[in-house]
This record gives sequence, C-alpha cells and structure tokens, in this order.
Amino acid sequence: MKTIVKNRRARYDYHMEDKFVGGIVLAGSEVKSIRNGSISINESYIQMKSGELFLINTHIAQYGSNSHEPTRDRKILITKKEIGRLDVAVRQKRYTLIPTAVCEINGRFKIEFCLAKGKNTVDKRETIKQREWERKGI
Repeated sequence: MKTIVKNRRARYDYHMEDKFVGGIVLAGSEVKSIRNGSISINESYIQMKSGELFLINTHIAQYGSNSHEPTRDRKILITKKEIGRLDVAVRQKRYTLIPTAVCEINGRFKIEFCLAKGKNTVDKRETIKQREWERKGI
C-alpha cells in the first residue's frame, strides 16, 4: 500500500471514530494526474446522495489539454452494508465523513476515510497540549 496524499489537518479538527477504505471512480486523465501527485484532499468531504457516497471538493489537477474537471464529484465504492451503517451514523448521530488519505493498492486508487465528529476550540487546545507533553516526555 503506497500512500499518495494524507489529510494531516483532519486529526487536528476532528475526533476520529471508525476507519473505512473504498475505491474511487476516476477518469483516465485523473489517474495519470494522481500518479504525478497532483491531488489535494485538504478541503474535501464525503456526502451521501441517493444511497451512494460521493467525494466532494477534491482537487485533482488537469493532465494535458483535453482533461477532466478538477473538482468534480467522484463516486466512492463500498458495500451496501457499510453504506447503511454510515447513513445511520451521519443522519442520527450527527457524524461527518472525512477523507484522511489516498492510497494505491495493487494499481488501484483507494480513499481512506473516517467517521468523525468536529472538535471545538477547547478540544483543539487539549490536542496541542497532549502533543507537547509527549514530545517533552512528560
């Protein structure tokens, strides 16, 4: 498993609960662009639309002149059982689906995402404090 890009800001902004991995439906020029490392998932999120998951606001740079739209919605491929479980968590328990990494597994690109709840300012300060304590060995 080769990690292409990580969303480092997600750990700071959200409490991560469960981790999932799903495939991404991509066009040919998008695959070439991702292999060059021209992808950003920092501002992206995952949304449920009519029983399917879509990766929203992910920027994949254009490859060549007649290329794809950089920020189009991309479908995520996971099982119906997982989609049902995620749907309940998002609707009833007020969770968010946040992409954390894009990886290449056996020549295919996969999105790693987490079921997460947002942190408030106090929680973010606590995270910084814990990280500093671990760094100093206290």
